[in-house]
Amino acid sequence: MKPAVIAMPSNEQLADDLAARLPLERIAATVRRFPDGESHVRVEAPAEARNALIVCTLDRPDDKLVPLFLLAAAVREAGAHSVGLVAPYLAYMRQDRRFNPGETISAQHVAAWISRAFDWLVTVDPHLHRISNLSQVYSIPSSVVHASYSVAEWVRAHVRNPLLIGPDEESAQWVSEVAKDADAPFVVLTKARRGDREVEVSVPEIERWRLHTPVLMDDIVSTARTMIATVGHLRRAGLAAPVCVAVHAVFAQTAFEDLRAAGAGDIVSCDTIRHPSNRISLAPGIAAVVRTQLLDAAKQDRRFELRDITA
Repeated sequence: MKPAVIAMPSNEQLADDLAARLPLERIAATVRRFPDGESHVRVEAPAEARNALIVCTLDRPDDKLVPLFLLAAAVREAGAHSVGLVAPYLAYMRQDRRFNPGETISAQHVAAWISRAFDWLVTVDPHLHRISNLSQVYSIPSSVVHASYSVAEWVRAHVRNPLLIGPDEESAQWVSEVAKDADAPFVVLTKARRGDREVEVSVPEIERWRLHTPVLMDDIVSTARTMIATVGHLRRAGLAAPVCVAVHAVFAQTAFEDLRAAGAGDIVSCDTIRHPSNRISLAPGIAAVVRTQLLDAAKQDRRFELRDITA
């Protein structure tokens, strides 16, 4: 019997892609709110004697986590042997230590909640800083899909004579990996954050790159303040309008419009969060990692035929 895949609202495209690539059987679910704001979920088909997975990217997570946990419980109660989570964007990784007295480390708590609700997790390039590996906070098997190769392929196909630019030291490892795959040069800038929306970026000395097309890259673009500051420096240095590439297009409030108004050229993102800028599909890489997780789940339960996954 094929494993089942269920989509939370607005995650149907990736669920359909995974069902076509693996293959999986799509099972519908109803997720809605009662008039008082409480969540109501319903699995529309039996999941008995199956491994199952739920697809739910976790941008704007506070509106999603309660119905997601209820849906995971409903899938188990419908008979699923195991329930995995495919969350291309994984929220609550920023608060990874106690910065001020009285704060809690939300990364640990949200990871504990997800670990209790699910048997495994697949995500894309989580924002790891002081947490170096998801296993430090997640007690379930967790796999990471890396976007670098897909981003590099897009750059090779669409940008003439690119110069890849990382906005800060945290981006160095990721930008260097993309540059290697794209066979392109790169530079990494330095950044000083003055607050949630105030960022100072080093003025790049890149006279030698004037004939290149700057490609500004970051893993998460939320307020876009870092990219906006960097775009301003690049334009003042006389470079062409940079192509801006994000793995996770959070784009809080007016960030996307602000980035375009600052002088960005093309703005492109991976499809971990639905956004008009999505042009880099990560479905093939996600499917490959999900296949491995399902194989591991099947090996733990001999009632399942491996050929259902490997077909």
